[in-house]
Amino acid sequence: MKCKRWYCSKTLWFNLILLMLAAAETQLNVLKDVLPGGLYAWLAFILPIGNAALRFVSTTALTVKKQ
Repeated sequence: MKCKRWYCSKTLWFNLILLMLAAAETQLNVLKDVLPGGLYAWLAFILPIGNAALRFVSTTALTVKKQ
């Protein structure tokens, strides 16, 4: 089975970026006025859609060990 390193995963990067955005927003409140309905409602909507889309394009497993 072909494996890739964890830092090459689009799904993990997508989740990390959204996590950092949500964490920053709690302190900065930058997107509060831009996104109707609140940031967390948008994240709750975008996150599963993004994960599902990335799951369809993912073809290899992840590994933390160098092979």
